[in-house]
Amino acid sequence: MEPNLEQRLAGLEEKIDKIFRSVEKTRKYFLWTMIITLVLFVLPLIGLVFVVPMFMSNYVGQLSGLGL
Repeated sequence: MEPNLEQRLAGLEEKIDKIFRSVEKTRKYFLWTMIITLVLFVLPLIGLVFVVPMFMSNYVGQLSGLGL
């Protein structure tokens, strides 16, 4: 092969490796963003499914105890 072509191929391989590392970092960033979103948003919503009925039961019980 020509020396110029070999240099260009080596340069392209280096650039592709840098792009691959960047893409992997971005993938990990999106993965952790999704995990944090699930922890901070979805899990509290699931918790509310159980907490709101208990709160309403206690609230209605207190109102009926007062005779309202």
